[in-house]
Amino acid sequence: MSAGTRTPEDRAGRRVLSAALFASAPAEVLDFLLPLWAGSVLGAGASAVGALIAFEAVLSLIVRPLAGELADRFDQRRVAAAGAGLYALSFAGYALAGSLVGAFVAAGLGGAGGALFWVGLRAWTGQRSQGGGGDGTAAYGRLLSAEGQGAFVGYLVAFSLLERGGYPLLFWLGSAACAVAAASLLRGPRRERDAGAPRAVAGLREGRGAAERRLLPLMAVSAVTAAAEAGLWMLLLLRLQSHLELSPDEIALVFAPGFVVFVLLPAHAHRLTGRLGRTPAMVASFAASALFAAGLSVVSTPPAVAVLWTVAAACFAVQVPVEQAAVAAASGGRTGRAMGLYESARLAGVVIGPLVMGVLYEEAGWAAACGAAAVTSAVGALVVPYAVRALGLPERRTDGEEDTGGREAARPRAVAESALGPKARARKERRDWYVHTAVFALGQAVLWVLDSSWLVWQITDGGVPDDQRGPLVWAGRIWLTIWVIDTVWSWSYTLRPREKKPKPSA
Repeated sequence: MSAGTRTPEDRAGRRVLSAALFASAPAEVLDFLLPLWAGSVLGAGASAVGALIAFEAVLSLIVRPLAGELADRFDQRRVAAAGAGLYALSFAGYALAGSLVGAFVAAGLGGAGGALFWVGLRAWTGQRSQGGGGDGTAAYGRLLSAEGQGAFVGYLVAFSLLERGGYPLLFWLGSAACAVAAASLLRGPRRERDAGAPRAVAGLREGRGAAERRLLPLMAVSAVTAAAEAGLWMLLLLRLQSHLELSPDEIALVFAPGFVVFVLLPAHAHRLTGRLGRTPAMVASFAASALFAAGLSVVSTPPAVAVLWTVAAACFAVQVPVEQAAVAAASGGRTGRAMGLYESARLAGVVIGPLVMGVLYEEAGWAAACGAAAVTSAVGALVVPYAVRALGLPERRTDGEEDTGGREAARPRAVAESALGPKARARKERRDWYVHTAVFALGQAVLWVLDSSWLVWQITDGGVPDDQRGPLVWAGRIWLTIWVIDTVWSWSYTLRPREKKPKPSA
């Protein structure tokens, strides 16, 4: 296999990750922009803004099981593309909306589009990983990392253009990004449903609903802990703003280290999971989340909060891909349905959590809210071993090493990877570096135009003036660090050509 040759599945995988990156950028930023836009442009009050946000969330919650059924019946990438198309219409609706009625229509399109898009993408990822013989943790980690990268780019663009172009420009850019995501998913041949698949998994289907019953304990744990995490996140933002009197830029700096960890770690966390197994990895993640919540009740300085949040972000980066991979592996052949129910459970927790934690905070105070979140995560650590045992999955099944069928399915991929020799691998790393460098140079040029390039200030003035410091300068500095690391790593293959050796078969 030549350096430039990739299988159709590899190309499809790259397009799926690209779609996740393009769609997650505006979707993540919308959570931040929507209340500000509705309040300042439409003149909506707090109750109307809350109703708008709740309408989108509830509609997305309702559509998610339907999205799972569609993902099981049709090509998951086409289902996700339909969701990206609705996303694009939603952002266009926000750009054109002049009243709350138009805003609610746009919110409805976004809620339905988000359900179709994310359930379709995660169902496709789970089906593909099972076909490769692995447990899917690495694949879901790469997908989560792509989502984080998209969010990073989205916030960078939003902070850069909001004051200069206003909300309509950002909404139109979001619509264009979602249209690109839809086009990326529609490329390539339609994947035909395997006629033998129902028969092949018939032994795994003990009857309609059996897989869902196995998943119920894990979904319950996920929903409850997601509620505590979402509620604590909301309260932490309010506390940093009101009690510590931090500006939005300063709050961004507090969360910056954890956000970088959340972007970089998921694609590599599967190595830890592969060594420990599903249960120990998830127990450790929940236990660390409990320590994070308990720690917030006794520390108040921004540096301490930043350290605790970085630890929590690392836990989420490990926990979420393991959960998603376990759901896909235990789906009994109905990956879409299982993923739709799992997504509904987590979203239900995210919707309810802030309401419950907000009431608790008002009635009992900050320490009580942190304590409740810590207890919830600790209970999750105690219950998750039972939830994993209920799935009936082997504790370690990464890369198909636990069963003969998995090894046989994994061998073609290992042979394809080993066919990429040291020189071809070095060429591939250089090509990737050229692309990364072009994007980096373009981004630095944009930051320079905005007088927010840390690199340019260091070269021209030897430092950044105090009145120029802000989230864009911070983002540029972090980006420069990542680019330097990427440069050293990519060109090391040219200086010392090598290849990843496949593991010896048993």
